[in-house]
Amino acid sequence: MATKKRVRTPAKPAASRGRHGKAGKTAASGQLRGDRTIIRKLRQQLSAALKRIDELQASADTDFLLGIPNRRGFEHELQRAVAYIKRYRASGALILLDVDRLKPVNDVFGHAAGDKVLKAIASVLTRQVRASDVVGRLGGDEFALLLWNLSETDARAKAAVLEADIDALTFTFDGQSITAGASAGVTILGPSSDAARALEEADSAMYVRKAQRRHELPADRAGSPFTPAAQTANPSKRRHA
Repeated sequence: MATKKRVRTPAKPAASRGRHGKAGKTAASGQLRGDRTIIRKLRQQLSAALKRIDELQASADTDFLLGIPNRRGFEHELQRAVAYIKRYRASGALILLDVDRLKPVNDVFGHAAGDKVLKAIASVLTRQVRASDVVGRLGGDEFALLLWNLSETDARAKAAVLEADIDALTFTFDGQSITAGASAGVTILGPSSDAARALEEADSAMYVRKAQRRHELPADRAGSPFTPAAQTANPSKRRHA
């Protein structure tokens, strides 16, 4: 039988093989750089989107007039605090504070005057608390304070100081001297506390305190914020806002 000859395929020149291999590597490298650029841009866009979400979240939780937590923001802080207190057996106090006689100020002098009163009261409250505490506005004329590591005695003493400091504020609108005032209710936070129930308890205590103050305050201050100038002339007993 005749022997079948094997036909060999001629090998490509070495130079040709090198050119094709180098071109392939260059294309792959370019694709990799392009992918990295896309990934970097996507990360930047994601970071910007997350930052914007945080800004919107903060805005949704903040009172636009006073720059402190609104009801939504404060309730979030209170829920986190209650969870922490339960887990670590910590303690705290919740104070609800209702501004007395704000409506007559709004009705007679306008909401700009009422806003000035609210800003002055918020300033008093924030000065009286620690960095770890939280001051919020629940809405209208109602504020709330979350205070860490206070006994019931200390919490009630703090509430009395807050009332006294706000009572000492005076304002002048259209030549009339206006006095501020506030009533504070206190409840203690412990391992068995519930955020919603704590708010209800502090709210009830605040209304009890408001009724007490109607009997404690002088007649000229119990029902009206308008105080004759002669009665507020002593600067040692009044702070003008």
